[in-house]
Amino acid sequence: MLELKDLHGGYGKITILNGVNFVIPKASITTVIGPNGAGKSTVFKAIFGLLNIHSGQVLLDGQDVTRASPAQMIGHGVTYVPQGRNVIPQLSVWHNLELGGITSPDQARVRARMEEVMDQFPMLRQRRNQKAIELSGGQQKQLEIARALLLDPRLILIDEPSIGLSPNLVQEVFATLIRLRDQGVTVLMVEQNAKAALAMSDYGLVLELGQTRMHDRAETLLADPRVGHLFLGGHIEEG
Repeated sequence: MLELKDLHGGYGKITILNGVNFVIPKASITTVIGPNGAGKSTVFKAIFGLLNIHSGQVLLDGQDVTRASPAQMIGHGVTYVPQGRNVIPQLSVWHNLELGGITSPDQARVRARMEEVMDQFPMLRQRRNQKAIELSGGQQKQLEIARALLLDPRLILIDEPSIGLSPNLVQEVFATLIRLRDQGVTVLMVEQNAKAALAMSDYGLVLELGQTRMHDRAETLLADPRVGHLFLGGHIEEG
């Protein structure tokens, strides 16, 4: 579904990505791991049109979308959930969710999708009139994911969904991503909690110094001592 071919890019003239190559199959979960500064978040920004691509290609179902803008990527069925909290604290759950479809010309369809998404996330329906700031960290992350679903994406890029969450809430968010995968959505995730993330993923991708070092089935990477030794300080981090 998604393919990166020898991708080089960065911020202005500063190059962060030095040859990223991978293929992500449809309806799968792939976790990107690697040391700090490896270029993990930068890859997502490159895919979504948020930084300069110097050379290489981004292909979506065989179509060249290199240097497409974020609005164009959304039109291609790609959504991006950045790292950290991205809700508007003083707005209600309903209004935060509504923002996910603000660019759509078909607002009737957006309203219908809001109802469908709340069926997928019953907590949002129960709390639709509460301010986002009143939600727990895990509930806010579910709201962000739900908002990303409003435009029927084929591919979701999600960056560090476990940051600041308790182990129970992490598992809740991971279960949400698995459910989306089972519904046919492709998930590409950056995650620092390597062991837990790979355990629930189909594939894993290791980046170092802006290059693809390893790309394999998730269980294969979990069993490979090089993953811990070379990229995670000698061991796979415990979840």
